[in-house]
Amino acid sequence: MNPDEAILEVEEAMIKTVEYLIHEFTGVRTGKASPALIENIDVHVQAYGGVSKLKSLAVISSPEPRMLMVQPFDPATTRDIERAIRECKLGLNPAAAERSLRVPIPELSEERRREMVKLVKQLAEEAKVRLRAVRKEGMDAAKKMKAENLITEDGQKDFEEEVQSLTNKYAKKIDEHSTAKEAELMKV
Repeated sequence: MNPDEAILEVEEAMIKTVEYLIHEFTGVRTGKASPALIENIDVHVQAYGGVSKLKSLAVISSPEPRMLMVQPFDPATTRDIERAIRECKLGLNPAAAERSLRVPIPELSEERRREMVKLVKQLAEEAKVRLRAVRKEGMDAAKKMKAENLITEDGQKDFEEEVQSLTNKYAKKIDEHSTAKEAELMKV
């Protein structure tokens, strides 16, 4: 592997880390109804004898700003889906309607908003840990390329500086997304 390919791999891994964080943030409740809020809930389906993600069992839509509509593909799974939504840690209370579930999204209390901000900070820190792991892999790749005489000592130093520069750039992006999500949560 040449240094250019290695840098591209490191940057690609860092981009994926930031994209994953953004995806995780969509599941953090802000008081607005978003299908991403519940689409990854694990549902234990008695009829199928296993656990599935909600998005694979139903269509989730947001017909109103404070309401989610869940329409199971198989009406026999409605009770299992209702139980899973009720038992998840989001404090939601679904109501069964004909062939669907209505999930009202309650207003966030100040205490709940602060809990969500803590969750956002935790997710951001986990993303930074993943970013540092990618950085370490990049630094190890530099040492390996130096050991295999693919790059010189100066080339190794330049490569490591580039990896550090990328790490700083994506850590800043994580901070920016985290700050924006926190502001969105605290806005009443």
